Amino acid sequence: MLLGPSLMLAGVTLRIQFHFFFPQQIAAFHEHPKLIVASYSCFPAGNILLWPAVIGLAEMIHVKKPGWAKWGGTLVLFGLFARTFHAGIDHLAFQIARVHNPELAARTVASSYGAFHIVSTLTPAILLGWIVLAIGAYLSDTLSLSRSIGLGLMSALMSGVLKGSTWVSLVATGGLCIAFCPLGIEFLLAEPRPTVRTALGWAVLIAGLVGTLFLVGRLG
Repeated sequence: MLLGPSLMLAGVTLRIQFHFFFPQQIAAFHEHPKLIVASYSCFPAGNILLWPAVIGLAEMIHVKKPGWAKWGGTLVLFGLFARTFHAGIDHLAFQIARVHNPELAARTVASSYGAFHIVSTLTPAILLGWIVLAIGAYLSDTLSLSRSIGLGLMSALMSGVLKGSTWVSLVATGGLCIAFCPLGIEFLLAEPRPTVRTALGWAVLIAGLVGTLFLVGRLG
């Protein structure tokens, strides 16, 4: 709830200066590889870390609104799977640009854009999941109206291959932080308090994640 939204916001912020279409994203990778690798590493890392946050929120909603919790949680998780798939295609496109040239990478993406894959069927889940979960969060009194709206704004975040950032991306991921980060702090402060062993485990996990992102940036 704390790391996932924060990493996604960091990811979209790092590439906000570049045009959001895929040729400009590939060109940005060619000219600023470390910055783009960091951006496209933070975003999927945050996306992957969101699954326990979504399940935790769905469990809270389930107490009063089980139907909204089941449908909202399921749709959002399917959407997270789809975004992870897109991140793999992003990585492949960048590697084509690195091994060969940006022009070949852009032609490859353009020629294959819209090609069918089974994951394409999950696109509606990306758009609808956050809205359903946000409505459930509000109706169950799990989140306030403003935080529920922030959660629902994630439905406006662009999906697909090599999508850059716009002000909408900042609003959507910022809304996600508003919805989840206070809830994450509440969980951390709730009883029972985490043991020293648990705290050290989380510290190692966070350090490992930061170290991996740094290493990826160096390699890029």
